[in-house]
Amino acid sequence: MLQSIVFSLVSILALGYAFFQFRKVYQNIMLGEAEELAGPAADRWRNMTLVALGQKKMFKRLIPAVLHFALYVAFVFTQIELIEIFIDGVFGVHRWFVDKLGPLYNVIISTIEVLSVLAFVATLIFLIRRNALRIPRFRKPEMKGWPELDANLILIFEIILLICIFTMNGTDAVLQTMDPEHYPATNFAVTSWLGPAIFGGMEEGTLKILERIGWWGHILMVFLFLNYLPKSKHLHILLAFPNTYFARLKPKGEMLNMPEVMNEVKSMMGLGDPDAPEPDMNAELPEFGANDILGMSRIDLLGAYSCTECGRCTSVCPANITGKKLSPRKIVMDVRDRTEEVGEKIRSGNAEFAKDDSQPLSVDNFDDGKTLWDYISREEIHACTTCNACVEACPVLINPLEMITKLRRHEILTEAAGPQDWLPLFNSIENQQRAWSVGTDRTAWAQE
Repeated sequence: MLQSIVFSLVSILALGYAFFQFRKVYQNIMLGEAEELAGPAADRWRNMTLVALGQKKMFKRLIPAVLHFALYVAFVFTQIELIEIFIDGVFGVHRWFVDKLGPLYNVIISTIEVLSVLAFVATLIFLIRRNALRIPRFRKPEMKGWPELDANLILIFEIILLICIFTMNGTDAVLQTMDPEHYPATNFAVTSWLGPAIFGGMEEGTLKILERIGWWGHILMVFLFLNYLPKSKHLHILLAFPNTYFARLKPKGEMLNMPEVMNEVKSMMGLGDPDAPEPDMNAELPEFGANDILGMSRIDLLGAYSCTECGRCTSVCPANITGKKLSPRKIVMDVRDRTEEVGEKIRSGNAEFAKDDSQPLSVDNFDDGKTLWDYISREEIHACTTCNACVEACPVLINPLEMITKLRRHEILTEAAGPQDWLPLFNSIENQQRAWSVGTDRTAWAQE
């Protein structure tokens, strides 16, 4: 009875705090601008099934893909055993599914154990890859500090979780011979022999303590993991699904159109609608692009939170490969960090961050004196060749190029700034509708 009460209280607290944290993530993503979804829903479901569920794009690099897939499948199947732990914890029973499922129970738990062994091996290899092999894409400047610690912490959590599973099942296998009334007979693929090999010869009291340590350790690590996710790059475990569903379906080389610019260009070239009303010359000029996350799309912010920090985008970026400062992964990470900062400040209600301190702090009345330019340098976005290599490489369909393009648009069109060697090109296109500034009329060739 006491265990059931303690388990229920711990579960309510852990799940409640997790809900509070995930709600903040949702609020932060909703700070972005709404973007209309284009394309058939069937294509979106296919993306989610193949890319998020099927890990399709991971298999462009076979070895890490196989290791990741082993971890992923083990994580999914372990949730079956987690359901039983919840039932056992709430009702104070032991292995509630044993007599309900019969021989199928052994098959299910044996499958989980085999997958857990594979996951254990994969986790160790991932730790070696990150800390001993020093793979270049894991050693970039943006991976120093918390990102590096975060990647290692989650792998350590996984090892502890797996040790708890095998401790729970292994001691249970030995206790079945001592107390068959409370520990029903099972025959699992791994712990039926591993348990006696490790725990055989121990006293019954010691075994029961170890079994409870494994049981409680398992569920507590799950709760810890759940509450850690919103602060970690491993949030992609959940957000990869909505991110692949909401990913833009347009061709990779197609940029988002800006009607204001398009109509202005048409007017300059005599292609505008002759019946269109004259523009109001006193109207406030629109703001093009985005210099902060409030100007980004919700799809961009969802992508930032879905980032796995795997570095595949940066490893194929021609600008980064040739030694330039741009790292698409860093851009995405910076957008997420800035989103976190803005979300926390708005929720604080502090009038210090209000544009108009006579009005309540809100999304529309927010200004903390900072922008994305405080995170991302102009040198970084100028280095981008817009080749879409980063977009193609991302295993969860994040589009770093959209974020870079919006920053560029704000710099060029709103701030009328940019690299000095770009400005003659823009001025020539604006004034003479051509890339090169020459003295003759653009259509002079046709008059000859």
